[in-house]
This record gives sequence, structure tokens and C-alpha cells, in this order.
Amino acid sequence: MIDVITGVLLILGASLALVAAIGIVRFPELLTRMHAATKPQTLGLLLILAGLALQAEDLGDLTIIVVVAVFQLLTAPVSAHMVGRASFRTALVDKERLTVVETPAERGEKP
Repeated sequence: MIDVITGVLLILGASLALVAAIGIVRFPELLTRMHAATKPQTLGLLLILAGLALQAEDLGDLTIIVVVAVFQLLTAPVSAHMVGRASFRTALVDKERLTVVETPAERGEKP
């Protein structure tokens, strides 16, 4: 049964990585490509690591898998934020296509 669960996790993870790669190629601008590169790619890698963890027999292997997962969760959002920030500041982003959503309190209005 563990082999079946492992296979499903590996296939789902690889599928999400494929979707991320297609999104990077197909999306029109930097911010949408960045979203495609970080969200499904991170989840896909975590699913693949979960499948590997189910098959790990040694505690050392499990430790490495957990370390890889933690570093992926820590570095992917930070790097995506920095790329988005740098592209916004260097005017590589079409500001006309961005939407600002504010609550009444952020606009200074009373709810």
C-alpha cells in the first residue's frame, strides 16, 4: 500500500512541476511567470519529497528530506518576492495591469 501512495505522490509532484514549467513558458509577463514558478513548483517538490520520505529506511535520509523541504519553504517565497520587487522597481512590470485592492479602513474611510 505504501508503494501505491508513494507512486501517487510522485506522479502528482511531477505533474505540478510540469504545470509550473508550462506556466513559465506560457504566461505573458514577469509577475505571472514568477507565480507559476513558485507556487506549483514548491508544492510539487514537497509532494515528491513526501513520496521519498515514505520509502526512506534510514533516519539520515529522512533528515535530509526534511532539511530540503524546510529550505525550499524558506527560500522560494523570499526569492520570488525579491525578483518581483526588483522588477517592479526597474519598471519591468506594466503598472497599468496591476490592481490595488484596499479595504475602507486602508482608504481612511469608516466602515
